[in-house]
Amino acid sequence: MSREVAEARQRYQPPGPGEGLASVLPAALLALGAGLPDDIPEPRWQLPQTRRVVVVLVDGLGSRQLERRTGHAPFLRTLGPAVPDARCGFPSTTATSLSSLGTGRGAGDHGVIGWQTGLRGGQQLLNHLSWKGGPEPTRYQPHRTLLQEAGRRDVTVTTVSRGTFDGSGFTRAALRGGGYAAAESAEERTEGVLTALGQAGRRGRALVYAYWDEVDKAGHVHGPGSLEWGEAVEAVDRFVAGVVQAAPEGTVVVVTSDHGMTEAPLSRRRDLALGDVLDEGVSLLAGEPRAPQVWCVPGAAADVAATWRAELGEDAVVLTRDEAVEAGWFGPVREGVRERLGDLVVAMLGDATVLDSRLLRPEVLRLRGHHGSITDAETAIPLLVHQG
Repeated sequence: MSREVAEARQRYQPPGPGEGLASVLPAALLALGAGLPDDIPEPRWQLPQTRRVVVVLVDGLGSRQLERRTGHAPFLRTLGPAVPDARCGFPSTTATSLSSLGTGRGAGDHGVIGWQTGLRGGQQLLNHLSWKGGPEPTRYQPHRTLLQEAGRRDVTVTTVSRGTFDGSGFTRAALRGGGYAAAESAEERTEGVLTALGQAGRRGRALVYAYWDEVDKAGHVHGPGSLEWGEAVEAVDRFVAGVVQAAPEGTVVVVTSDHGMTEAPLSRRRDLALGDVLDEGVSLLAGEPRAPQVWCVPGAAADVAATWRAELGEDAVVLTRDEAVEAGWFGPVREGVRERLGDLVVAMLGDATVLDSRLLRPEVLRLRGHHGSITDAETAIPLLVHQG
């Protein structure tokens, strides 16, 4: 084992089998008496037996940020944690985390290994969330989702989310299965959840997945310590409280998140487009600013790794593809996924970022909050439960 791998394992261990965000839907299926596929590990925690479960995924609601701002969440702070120190996997980003939620698997197994990746050996940049020009989603992520599995087990499944996500490439890859209730406002989302709970099938069992994105948007644009972030948390707190109050007796509501966030000042940014030495030997920069994945010119990977390690120093952990896999950062890596990883896999520390502004939209360059790396602020997530 190399020194880099040993240090990487000390700095970060992904959630184990039956832990973290990937264990949420398995816990829901077991609570509903639906059972699990043989290759999905049982959660190391339990939900009470019930006929109705609502899983609310609040994008960007990290545990550390919530702990500092509990005054904005008077209802959520009354809920007991199902797991005191829940974590998302690496990279700590929406595309990867929602794929883990939807499949019950780590990144190396479901294969959605970041916000952006390089296809065809780094010749094409794929944004997993937009899926523009992407491959067939069900081949790219071939495992049946747990929403599909629930439906096969006589559970009525409904996703409540924005209409724009219905049928998208990413949704088809990570969260396909069941019905879809398009809803934009908080009131529409509440109605969508309650209607879905009332439409349980012949066995009376319902699983509702509700997605809330405003907290993440506020954190990105204004920063996770901003007034706007607090106001966004207040809105989702009212939403969850309203669902709990109006849901049928016995409904279990789970509130969790896909990642936390950290403030990322422009003064701590390295931009490869500005003649930075980090650009030497790089053919494509993917991943995200807090977790770059670097595709290198053929034969240049060793030199690029040495340059990045020397330049970034204590601001980053820089691993080769093989080192990142050996360190276990992505969990078990199935056949065909390894080549989706860059030649280098980087985890930024502190509040530093690395990006290539030639490849990003101007609004991304203005963001104040970022996530994706292995820090506590980015990987700690709430896992809160209300037992109806």
